[in-house]
Amino acid sequence: MEDVLTEIPPPSRFFQEDLNNFTPPSPPLPSPFLLFSNPKPDQPLCPSLLIIALSTPSLYVFHHVSSKTLIGSVFIPEIPFSGNSIDPSLRDKSCNIYALNDADKLTLLVSIQCSVSAERSNVVAKLLIGEQIIPERVLILDSIKIQNFRGKLSSDEACAFKLETSTERKGHTNGCGGSSLLKGLDYLPSGSMVDGLAAALLARCQMRNMKGTLCVSWPEHDGSAVALIKSVLQKNVLHRINLSSNGNAEDKYLWSSRIKDSSFDSELYT
Repeated sequence: MEDVLTEIPPPSRFFQEDLNNFTPPSPPLPSPFLLFSNPKPDQPLCPSLLIIALSTPSLYVFHHVSSKTLIGSVFIPEIPFSGNSIDPSLRDKSCNIYALNDADKLTLLVSIQCSVSAERSNVVAKLLIGEQIIPERVLILDSIKIQNFRGKLSSDEACAFKLETSTERKGHTNGCGGSSLLKGLDYLPSGSMVDGLAAALLARCQMRNMKGTLCVSWPEHDGSAVALIKSVLQKNVLHRINLSSNGNAEDKYLWSSRIKDSSFDSELYT
C-alpha cells in the first residue's frame, strides 16, 4: 500500500508561466527626472566635461571640493530620500548635480550616492547624457568589482584602469582631437567586465558618438584608492581645482560602515 505522506506528489497541471497569469502585474515605476534649482535653466546644458562619480573614493574626493555649486538633483522614484540631511552629506542617499568652478569652462559633476538597479541603469544613463545634458566629454568614476576582474588584485596596492569609447580613442590616436583624458592609465585587462550603471553610461556615450572615459579603481573602500583618484584627477582632469580634504568623524564612520557591509573573500586577495 502506498504511503500518502512520503509519496512524491504528482506534477502540477500548470506550467510556471501559467501560474503567473493569476498574479496581477506590478504597476510600472515612474520615470526618473532632473530638477534644477533654476526653474528655467538654459537647456540643454552643454558642459565641456561631465563627471559622474559612482565609487566611494570618488564620492569622498568630490564631497570635500569647496569650489562647487549645487544646481540640481536627480530623482529616482524607487529610492526614498527621507532621512537625508539638509546639507549634502556622505551618509545621504542622494543624486546631486554640481557646477565646478573651473575657469571659463563649464564642468558638471553628478554625485550618485545611492545604488541604481541594473534594470534602471539604462533609463538613468539616458536621463544624464544626451537629453537635458549634452556634454562634449564624459568621465565616469567607478570601482572594480573583484568578481568581474580577470587577474589578481592586491589588497595592499591601489590601482586604476580605463575604458574609452571609440570616439575618445580615435581623437587622441590620430592627433586631431586632443590628448587622452587619462594619460598614463592602463586599459582594463582583456576578459574583465564592467556592469551596472557605469556600463550603461559608457554605452550611452558610445551610441551617441561622444568622447567618454570610464575609470575604475581598486580597492572599493580604502584611503589608498582615494589618494590615487585624487592624483589622477589633479594631474589629468581638474588642474585648477583644489582637491585637498580633511577627514572628520563623519568620514571615518562612512569608511568603517562601508568596509563592514562589504563581504570580501580573503582567498581572492594575493
